Amino acid sequence: MEFLEVIQPGFYTTIQDQGRFGYLQFGIPPCGVVDSFAAKVSNLLVGNLMDEAVLEATVMGPTLRVLSEGVIAIAGAELSPQINDSSIPLWESIPVKPGDKIGFKGLKKGCRAYIAVGGGIAVPPVMGSRSTYVAGKIGGIEGRLLVAGDKIPKGEKYGTPGKRLPSEFIPAYPAHPMIRVILGPQDDFFDEGIRTFLESEFKVSPKADRMGYRLDGPTILHKAGVEKSIISEPSVPGGIQVPPDGLPIILLVEQTVGGYTKIATVISTDLGAVGQTKPGDRIRFQAVKIKEAHQIYSEEAGKIEKIKNFLSN
Repeated sequence: MEFLEVIQPGFYTTIQDQGRFGYLQFGIPPCGVVDSFAAKVSNLLVGNLMDEAVLEATVMGPTLRVLSEGVIAIAGAELSPQINDSSIPLWESIPVKPGDKIGFKGLKKGCRAYIAVGGGIAVPPVMGSRSTYVAGKIGGIEGRLLVAGDKIPKGEKYGTPGKRLPSEFIPAYPAHPMIRVILGPQDDFFDEGIRTFLESEFKVSPKADRMGYRLDGPTILHKAGVEKSIISEPSVPGGIQVPPDGLPIILLVEQTVGGYTKIATVISTDLGAVGQTKPGDRIRFQAVKIKEAHQIYSEEAGKIEKIKNFLSN
């Protein structure tokens, strides 16, 4: 069922779900949404399973025409969403009808917003996922960014209007977040560089996308006499590479392998906070132990379960 027509695609809008796994050895990264929490909650708000495909809009949202009745919810960055030029709230499910125009007035906070539709976005799955991998030209609609004229289908389910996320669960998306990391796997290639990494503030550079975030700031020095590159190895989202120039790169969801030393790895719970920063925002890092990271992950899972239970009532 055709549900939305793209009038203007926005800056970088793609169809994403929770990711495509099991194909890294073939050069296919997981892709998927950058802010998993916001995408999951947007789906729960409209009555979907958490892993249904959504639209991920970056910095500047799309303009969409509604083609059939349904329900939408927009979560994540504050891009000032509107229906028919009237403001609508984030983190709430809203019914729409044919002819309605969904748009975004401008960015206030964060970087990426997620648009969920009741019934999910029903593009064909590729390798078990509907996520768009632009570099590989697979998933989504023809493996590319949305363009004007695209018709976005949805599943048969109508959706659940009138659901609202309690304010205590809504992320703050600060422009200067503290990102928690586990040191390694190549932290032994650094000594004073670790101190620089943990005690400094880094600015998100314009070279920031779904592949990775290059940061500007003080140079992170390797130990004297060690190689600044390693044999290429599989990459995971959140790995923080330090190339020979000493400026760190946070890997995100469209990387497969890398040959630079990784001083630390962002814990999975904080990846969304990284993805909600934009060029010019500033990031600091805090080291945590694996046991603490597991506890943070468990608390996040418990919060999502509470949200799921609340919205199902």
